Amino acid sequence: MRQVSYFFAGGGTGGHIYPAVAVAEQIVKLQPAAKIHFLVSTRSIDSQILSKTNFKYTQLPAKGFSGRPGKLIGFCTSFLKSSRVAGKIIAAGKNAVVIGVGGFVAAPVCWAGHKRKVPIVLLNVDIVPGRANKIIGRWADEIFVQFEDTVQCFAHSGAQIDVVGCPLRSGFANPQPDRLIEQLGLEKQKKILLITGASSGAESINRAVCLLLEKLNAFADDWQIVHLTGQAGFEKVNKKYADVKIGHKVLGYYNDMPSLLSAADLVVGRSGAVSVAEYAAACLPSICMPYPYHKDRHQYLNAGKLVSAGAAIIVDDLPDDKERAEWLAEELEVLMKNDEKRKKMAENCKGLANKDASLKIAEKLLKITC
Repeated sequence: MRQVSYFFAGGGTGGHIYPAVAVAEQIVKLQPAAKIHFLVSTRSIDSQILSKTNFKYTQLPAKGFSGRPGKLIGFCTSFLKSSRVAGKIIAAGKNAVVIGVGGFVAAPVCWAGHKRKVPIVLLNVDIVPGRANKIIGRWADEIFVQFEDTVQCFAHSGAQIDVVGCPLRSGFANPQPDRLIEQLGLEKQKKILLITGASSGAESINRAVCLLLEKLNAFADDWQIVHLTGQAGFEKVNKKYADVKIGHKVLGYYNDMPSLLSAADLVVGRSGAVSVAEYAAACLPSICMPYPYHKDRHQYLNAGKLVSAGAAIIVDDLPDDKERAEWLAEELEVLMKNDEKRKKMAENCKGLANKDASLKIAEKLLKITC
Protein backbone atom coordinates (compact mmCIF):
# COMPACT_ATOMS: atom_id res chain seq x y z
CA MET A 1 0.00 0.00 0.00
CA ARG A 2 1.40 3.41 -0.94
CA GLN A 3 2.25 5.90 1.77
CA VAL A 4 -0.13 8.84 2.17
CA SER A 5 0.43 12.05 4.16
CA TYR A 6 -2.61 13.44 5.94
CA PHE A 7 -2.36 17.07 7.05
CA PHE A 8 -4.96 18.15 9.62
CA ALA A 9 -5.38 21.93 9.59
CA GLY A 10 -7.07 23.91 12.33
CA GLY A 11 -7.18 24.49 16.05
CA GLY A 12 -7.55 27.14 18.69
CA THR A 13 -10.07 25.12 20.72
CA GLY A 14 -10.48 21.53 21.81
CA GLY A 15 -13.62 21.46 19.65
CA HIS A 16 -11.41 21.61 16.57
CA ILE A 17 -8.57 19.37 17.73
CA TYR A 18 -10.38 16.47 19.42
CA PRO A 19 -12.46 15.38 16.39
CA ALA A 20 -9.35 15.59 14.20
CA VAL A 21 -7.39 13.40 16.62
CA ALA A 22 -10.25 10.88 16.62
CA VAL A 23 -10.14 10.63 12.81
CA ALA A 24 -6.34 10.49 12.75
CA GLU A 25 -6.35 7.58 15.19
CA GLN A 26 -8.72 5.65 12.94
CA ILE A 27 -6.60 6.37 9.85
CA VAL A 28 -3.52 4.91 11.54
CA LYS A 29 -5.49 1.81 12.56
CA LEU A 30 -6.67 1.26 9.00
CA GLN A 31 -3.45 2.34 7.29
CA PRO A 32 -0.43 1.94 9.61
CA ALA A 33 1.91 3.41 7.00
CA ALA A 34 0.00 6.71 6.94
CA LYS A 35 1.84 9.88 7.95
CA ILE A 36 -0.14 12.25 10.16
CA HIS A 37 0.85 15.89 10.64
CA PHE A 38 -1.21 18.55 12.43
CA LEU A 39 -0.86 22.20 11.42
CA VAL A 40 -2.32 24.17 14.31
CA SER A 41 -2.44 27.51 16.09
CA THR A 42 -0.07 28.85 18.73
CA ARG A 43 -2.77 28.70 21.40
CA SER A 44 -1.71 26.52 24.32
CA ILE A 45 -4.74 24.21 24.09
CA ASP A 46 -3.51 22.82 20.74
CA SER A 47 -0.11 21.74 22.04
CA GLN A 48 -1.64 20.65 25.34
CA ILE A 49 -3.83 18.12 23.54
CA LEU A 50 -1.44 17.03 20.82
CA SER A 51 1.56 16.60 23.13
CA LYS A 52 -0.31 13.68 24.69
CA THR A 53 -0.55 11.92 21.30
CA ASN A 54 2.09 10.43 19.03
CA PHE A 55 1.20 12.79 16.19
CA LYS A 56 3.60 15.35 14.78
CA TYR A 57 2.39 18.94 14.89
CA THR A 58 3.56 22.35 13.74
CA GLN A 59 2.26 25.62 15.18
CA LEU A 60 1.60 28.38 12.67
CA PRO A 61 1.41 32.15 13.33
CA ALA A 62 -2.08 32.57 11.84
CA LYS A 63 -4.39 35.13 13.44
CA GLY A 64 -8.15 35.50 13.44
CA PHE A 65 -9.76 37.84 10.93
CA SER A 66 -10.39 41.45 11.91
CA GLY A 67 -11.68 44.27 9.72
CA ARG A 68 -9.90 46.94 11.77
CA PRO A 69 -7.10 48.52 9.70
CA GLY A 70 -4.31 47.81 12.19
CA LYS A 71 -5.35 44.23 12.85
CA LEU A 72 -6.26 43.57 9.20
CA ILE A 73 -2.63 44.05 8.21
CA GLY A 74 -1.56 41.60 10.90
CA PHE A 75 -4.15 39.09 9.73
CA CYS A 76 -2.99 39.28 6.09
CA THR A 77 0.67 39.04 7.04
CA SER A 78 0.09 36.02 9.29
CA PHE A 79 -2.12 34.36 6.65
CA LEU A 80 0.58 34.62 3.99
CA LYS A 81 3.33 33.49 6.33
CA SER A 82 1.28 30.52 7.56
CA SER A 83 0.38 29.59 3.99
CA ARG A 84 4.04 29.62 2.93
CA VAL A 85 5.15 27.46 5.85
CA ALA A 86 2.26 25.06 5.34
CA GLY A 87 2.94 24.87 1.61
CA LYS A 88 6.50 23.71 2.17
CA ILE A 89 5.38 21.07 4.66
CA ILE A 90 2.63 19.80 2.35
CA ALA A 91 4.99 19.70 -0.63
CA ALA A 92 7.36 17.47 1.35
CA GLY A 93 4.62 14.91 2.01
CA LYS A 94 3.84 11.98 -0.24
CA ASN A 95 0.36 11.79 -1.83
CA ALA A 96 -0.87 14.60 0.41
CA VAL A 97 -4.41 15.18 1.62
CA VAL A 98 -5.37 18.29 3.61
CA ILE A 99 -8.23 18.04 6.12
CA GLY A 100 -9.53 21.36 7.42
CA VAL A 101 -11.05 21.00 10.89
CA GLY A 102 -12.06 24.59 11.65
CA GLY A 103 -10.56 27.68 13.23
CA PHE A 104 -8.63 30.59 11.76
CA VAL A 105 -5.49 28.54 11.16
CA ALA A 106 -7.32 26.13 8.82
CA ALA A 107 -7.81 28.62 5.98
CA PRO A 108 -4.15 29.40 5.11
CA VAL A 109 -3.26 25.69 5.23
CA CYS A 110 -6.16 24.66 3.01
CA TRP A 111 -5.32 27.51 0.64
CA ALA A 112 -1.75 26.24 0.42
CA GLY A 113 -3.02 22.75 -0.37
CA HIS A 114 -5.53 24.05 -2.90
CA LYS A 115 -2.80 25.92 -4.78
CA ARG A 116 -0.83 22.67 -4.99
CA LYS A 117 -3.91 20.82 -6.29
CA VAL A 118 -3.98 18.29 -3.45
CA PRO A 119 -7.36 16.94 -2.28
CA ILE A 120 -9.03 19.25 0.26
CA VAL A 121 -11.43 17.74 2.77
CA LEU A 122 -13.44 19.72 5.33
CA LEU A 123 -14.71 18.48 8.69
CA ASN A 124 -17.45 20.81 9.97
CA VAL A 125 -19.13 19.69 13.20
CA ASP A 126 -20.97 22.92 14.11
CA ILE A 127 -24.50 23.24 12.85
CA VAL A 128 -23.57 26.57 11.21
CA PRO A 129 -20.09 26.78 9.65
CA GLY A 130 -17.75 29.53 10.78
CA ARG A 131 -16.15 32.10 8.49
CA ALA A 132 -13.05 29.98 7.79
CA ASN A 133 -15.05 26.86 6.94
CA LYS A 134 -17.33 28.78 4.60
CA ILE A 135 -14.26 29.87 2.66
CA ILE A 136 -12.65 26.42 2.71
CA GLY A 137 -15.91 24.93 1.44
CA ARG A 138 -15.23 26.61 -1.93
CA TRP A 139 -12.01 24.61 -2.33
CA ALA A 140 -13.16 21.33 -0.79
CA ASP A 141 -13.60 18.08 -2.66
CA GLU A 142 -15.56 16.50 0.18
CA ILE A 143 -17.22 17.89 3.32
CA PHE A 144 -18.18 15.93 6.42
CA VAL A 145 -20.86 17.43 8.69
CA GLN A 146 -22.49 16.44 11.95
CA PHE A 147 -26.01 17.71 11.26
CA GLU A 148 -28.34 17.36 8.29
CA ASP A 149 -29.21 21.06 8.72
CA THR A 150 -25.64 21.99 7.78
CA VAL A 151 -25.85 20.59 4.25
CA GLN A 152 -27.67 23.66 2.94
CA CYS A 153 -24.85 25.89 4.19
CA PHE A 154 -22.52 24.29 1.62
CA ALA A 155 -25.09 23.96 -1.17
CA HIS A 156 -22.99 26.01 -3.60
CA SER A 157 -19.62 24.49 -2.78
CA GLY A 158 -19.65 21.79 -5.46
CA ALA A 159 -18.21 19.31 -2.95
CA GLN A 160 -19.66 15.97 -1.98
CA ILE A 161 -21.31 16.40 1.42
CA ASP A 162 -21.65 13.54 3.89
CA VAL A 163 -23.68 13.65 7.11
CA VAL A 164 -21.66 11.43 9.45
CA GLY A 165 -21.99 12.88 12.96
CA CYS A 166 -19.21 14.19 15.18
CA PRO A 167 -15.98 12.18 15.56
CA LEU A 168 -15.57 11.26 19.21
CA ARG A 169 -12.33 10.62 21.07
CA SER A 170 -11.46 6.95 21.42
CA GLY A 171 -12.13 6.95 25.16
CA PHE A 172 -15.88 6.92 24.52
CA ALA A 173 -15.57 3.32 23.34
CA ASN A 174 -14.34 2.28 26.77
CA PRO A 175 -14.88 4.93 29.47
CA GLN A 176 -13.68 4.08 32.98
CA PRO A 177 -15.87 5.95 35.46
CA ASP A 178 -14.90 3.81 38.48
CA ARG A 179 -11.21 4.50 37.91
CA LEU A 180 -11.96 8.22 37.53
CA ILE A 181 -13.88 8.33 40.82
CA GLU A 182 -10.94 6.72 42.57
CA GLN A 183 -8.37 9.00 40.90
CA LEU A 184 -10.25 12.17 41.83
CA GLY A 185 -11.00 11.02 45.36
CA LEU A 186 -14.76 11.17 44.88
CA GLU A 187 -17.37 9.27 46.88
CA LYS A 188 -18.86 6.30 45.02
CA GLN A 189 -22.26 6.52 46.65
CA LYS A 190 -22.83 10.19 45.76
CA LYS A 191 -24.05 11.57 42.46
CA ILE A 192 -21.80 13.89 40.47
CA LEU A 193 -22.68 17.36 39.20
CA LEU A 194 -20.16 18.30 36.51
CA ILE A 195 -19.54 21.98 35.75
CA THR A 196 -17.51 22.70 32.63
CA GLY A 197 -16.76 25.59 30.33
CA ALA A 198 -15.18 23.27 27.73
CA SER A 199 -11.41 23.06 27.19
CA SER A 200 -10.66 26.74 27.93
CA GLY A 201 -13.26 27.26 30.65
CA ALA A 202 -16.07 29.80 30.78
CA GLU A 203 -15.72 32.70 33.21
CA SER A 204 -19.43 33.55 33.22
CA ILE A 205 -20.39 29.97 34.13
CA ASN A 206 -17.72 29.96 36.83
CA ARG A 207 -19.11 33.17 38.35
CA ALA A 208 -22.71 31.91 38.26
CA VAL A 209 -21.85 28.62 39.98
CA CYS A 210 -19.76 30.37 42.61
CA LEU A 211 -22.79 32.48 43.53
CA LEU A 212 -24.78 29.26 44.03
CA LEU A 213 -22.40 27.33 46.24
CA GLU A 214 -24.27 28.08 49.44
CA LYS A 215 -27.51 26.79 47.87
CA LEU A 216 -25.74 23.71 46.55
CA ASN A 217 -24.69 22.87 50.12
CA ALA A 218 -28.27 21.69 50.62
CA PHE A 219 -27.47 18.73 48.36
CA ALA A 220 -24.31 17.72 50.23
CA ASP A 221 -25.76 14.40 51.50
CA ASP A 222 -26.39 13.04 48.01
CA TRP A 223 -24.28 15.04 45.55
CA GLN A 224 -20.71 16.15 44.90
CA ILE A 225 -19.29 18.60 42.36
CA VAL A 226 -16.52 18.33 39.81
CA HIS A 227 -15.82 21.83 38.50
CA LEU A 228 -13.57 22.32 35.45
CA THR A 229 -12.70 25.99 35.56
CA GLY A 230 -10.25 26.41 32.69
CA GLN A 231 -6.63 27.10 33.57
CA ALA A 232 -7.11 30.87 33.75
CA GLY A 233 -9.96 30.64 36.24
CA PHE A 234 -8.67 27.91 38.53
CA GLU A 235 -7.17 29.90 41.42
CA LYS A 236 -10.07 32.33 41.67
CA VAL A 237 -12.74 29.62 41.61
CA ASN A 238 -10.84 27.26 43.90
CA LYS A 239 -10.77 29.95 46.60
CA LYS A 240 -14.58 30.23 46.41
CA TYR A 241 -14.86 26.56 47.36
CA ALA A 242 -12.73 26.99 50.50
CA ASP A 243 -15.62 26.76 52.99
CA VAL A 244 -18.13 24.82 50.88
CA LYS A 245 -19.85 21.93 52.61
CA ILE A 246 -20.77 19.90 49.52
CA GLY A 247 -18.01 17.54 48.37
CA HIS A 248 -16.07 18.93 45.45
CA LYS A 249 -13.07 18.65 43.15
CA VAL A 250 -11.95 21.81 41.36
CA LEU A 251 -9.68 21.36 38.34
CA GLY A 252 -8.30 23.72 35.72
CA TYR A 253 -8.42 21.04 33.04
CA TYR A 254 -9.05 17.32 32.77
CA ASN A 255 -8.02 15.17 29.84
CA ASP A 256 -10.16 12.02 30.25
CA MET A 257 -13.54 13.58 29.51
CA PRO A 258 -15.09 10.29 28.29
CA SER A 259 -14.68 8.77 31.76
CA LEU A 260 -15.71 11.99 33.53
CA LEU A 261 -18.86 12.41 31.47
CA SER A 262 -19.66 8.73 31.94
CA ALA A 263 -19.32 9.08 35.72
CA ALA A 264 -21.41 12.25 35.98
CA ASP A 265 -25.15 12.35 36.63
CA LEU A 266 -25.76 15.90 35.39
CA VAL A 267 -23.65 18.43 33.51
CA VAL A 268 -23.77 22.21 33.26
CA GLY A 269 -21.73 23.43 30.32
CA ARG A 270 -21.34 25.12 26.98
CA SER A 271 -22.93 23.66 23.87
CA GLY A 272 -20.21 23.62 21.28
CA ALA A 273 -20.69 20.96 18.62
CA VAL A 274 -18.29 18.52 20.25
CA SER A 275 -19.72 19.11 23.71
CA VAL A 276 -23.30 18.29 22.70
CA ALA A 277 -22.11 15.18 20.84
CA GLU A 278 -20.20 14.05 23.92
CA TYR A 279 -23.15 14.69 26.28
CA ALA A 280 -25.27 12.54 23.99
CA ALA A 281 -22.65 9.79 23.68
CA ALA A 282 -22.38 9.60 27.47
CA CYS A 283 -26.20 9.62 27.84
CA LEU A 284 -25.78 12.52 30.23
CA PRO A 285 -28.61 14.95 31.07
CA SER A 286 -27.42 18.48 30.48
CA ILE A 287 -28.09 22.10 31.29
CA CYS A 288 -26.64 23.91 28.30
CA MET A 289 -25.44 27.49 28.66
CA PRO A 290 -24.60 28.49 25.07
CA TYR A 291 -21.91 31.06 24.45
CA PRO A 292 -24.05 34.16 23.79
CA TYR A 293 -21.79 36.31 21.60
CA HIS A 294 -21.54 34.36 18.35
CA LYS A 295 -23.40 36.26 15.65
CA ASP A 296 -24.90 33.08 14.22
CA ARG A 297 -25.78 31.77 17.73
CA HIS A 298 -24.62 28.31 16.65
CA GLN A 299 -24.26 27.06 20.22
CA TYR A 300 -27.96 27.70 20.76
CA LEU A 301 -28.72 25.71 17.61
CA ASN A 302 -26.42 22.89 18.73
CA ALA A 303 -28.12 22.74 22.13
CA GLY A 304 -31.50 22.85 20.41
CA LYS A 305 -30.86 19.36 19.04
CA LEU A 306 -30.60 18.00 22.58
CA VAL A 307 -33.55 20.05 23.81
CA SER A 308 -35.78 18.82 20.97
CA ALA A 309 -34.98 15.24 21.95
CA GLY A 310 -35.78 15.91 25.60
CA ALA A 311 -32.17 15.39 26.65
CA ALA A 312 -31.28 18.92 27.78
CA ILE A 313 -32.55 22.31 28.86
CA ILE A 314 -31.08 25.71 28.03
CA VAL A 315 -30.21 28.42 30.54
CA ASP A 316 -29.23 31.68 28.86
CA ASP A 317 -25.84 33.08 29.74
CA LEU A 318 -27.39 36.40 30.77
CA PRO A 319 -25.21 39.52 31.13
CA ASP A 320 -26.15 39.98 34.79
CA ASP A 321 -24.36 37.53 37.10
CA LYS A 322 -27.17 37.42 39.66
CA GLU A 323 -29.94 36.81 37.10
CA ARG A 324 -27.87 34.11 35.39
CA ALA A 325 -27.19 32.40 38.72
CA GLU A 326 -30.84 32.53 39.80
CA TRP A 327 -32.05 30.92 36.58
CA LEU A 328 -29.39 28.23 36.82
CA ALA A 329 -30.28 27.60 40.48
CA GLU A 330 -33.92 27.00 39.60
CA GLU A 331 -33.09 24.42 36.95
CA LEU A 332 -30.45 22.71 39.07
CA GLU A 333 -32.83 22.34 42.00
CA VAL A 334 -35.45 20.66 39.82
CA LEU A 335 -33.04 18.21 38.19
CA MET A 336 -30.93 17.40 41.25
CA LYS A 337 -34.09 16.48 43.19
CA ASN A 338 -35.74 14.47 40.42
CA ASP A 339 -34.01 11.16 39.65
CA GLU A 340 -36.76 10.08 37.28
CA LYS A 341 -36.52 13.20 35.16
CA ARG A 342 -32.76 12.82 34.83
CA LYS A 343 -33.20 9.16 33.93
CA LYS A 344 -35.68 10.06 31.19
CA MET A 345 -33.34 12.72 29.81
CA ALA A 346 -30.51 10.18 29.77
CA GLU A 347 -32.66 7.72 27.81
CA ASN A 348 -33.53 10.46 25.33
CA CYS A 349 -29.82 10.86 24.54
CA LYS A 350 -29.70 7.42 22.96
CA GLY A 351 -29.40 7.52 19.20
CA LEU A 352 -28.35 11.18 19.04
CA ALA A 353 -24.61 10.53 18.80
CA ASN A 354 -22.95 8.57 16.01
CA LYS A 355 -20.10 6.76 17.74
CA ASP A 356 -18.80 5.45 14.40
CA ALA A 357 -18.31 8.90 12.83
CA SER A 358 -14.51 8.88 13.08
CA LEU A 359 -14.30 5.44 11.47
CA LYS A 360 -16.66 6.41 8.63
CA ILE A 361 -14.62 9.53 7.87
CA ALA A 362 -11.33 7.61 7.98
CA GLU A 363 -12.67 4.99 5.58
CA LYS A 364 -13.79 7.67 3.14
CA LEU A 365 -10.44 9.45 3.36
CA LEU A 366 -8.67 6.22 2.48
CA LYS A 367 -10.87 5.90 -0.62
CA ILE A 368 -9.89 9.42 -1.72
CA THR A 369 -6.25 8.38 -1.72
CA CYS A 370 -6.66 5.00 -3.45
